[in-house]
Amino acid sequence: MAKPIIFLGPSLSHEKARAIMPDAEYRPPAKKGDLLKLATDPDVKLVGLVDGVFLQDYPPTPIEVYQLARKQGVTLAGAASLGALRAVELEKFGMVGIGTVFRLYKTGKLNADDEVAVTFSPDGDYRLQSEAMVDIRYNLFLAKKKGIIGRETKQAIARVAKEIYFPHRNYPDILDEARRVYGSLGTELDAFQDYILSNRQSLKEKDAIRLINYLKQRAG
Repeated sequence: MAKPIIFLGPSLSHEKARAIMPDAEYRPPAKKGDLLKLATDPDVKLVGLVDGVFLQDYPPTPIEVYQLARKQGVTLAGAASLGALRAVELEKFGMVGIGTVFRLYKTGKLNADDEVAVTFSPDGDYRLQSEAMVDIRYNLFLAKKKGIIGRETKQAIARVAKEIYFPHRNYPDILDEARRVYGSLGTELDAFQDYILSNRQSLKEKDAIRLINYLKQRAG
């Protein structure tokens, strides 16, 4: 069987992905036309869509992803980022949605594209230049669960972050603005800043790993 093809970038490094499934072809974040090309390739059987471009180029449209999803003999799975968005739109046409981000969109708990949108370096390592809103929410949830912050601070940071245009979302700027608007929460804001420096986690990364493990099982 041909190698699975996986579009992956800032959600999970190619290095980490290869440690899970070496026998896959890892491609850069998908742009318009990438999946349409696969729909015309008779050798393509397993495809994973995790990351796509948002600002750098045009992302794959639902119509072109549909062309691949409906192709007989092809398994197309999406997760974590653009893949989760397209999987919600195209699940009824055969695209497989995987992970928590997918479920959050499917159930309507998330409904905006900017929840997963990020900017990243284009030089091949796809290093994050901004934080995904869904990951900010996840880290706030964990910090509250661990008693680092309370409900009011959790909601305040999320509110401030959401109001920042997604390419500019980063923890230092978010916390600076939160201190300006919610000065009375300064102690807990400081505590969260210390916490996030060494405890940052990514829900998008976890879902990308789930997708790779799913395709690994399908590849046999």
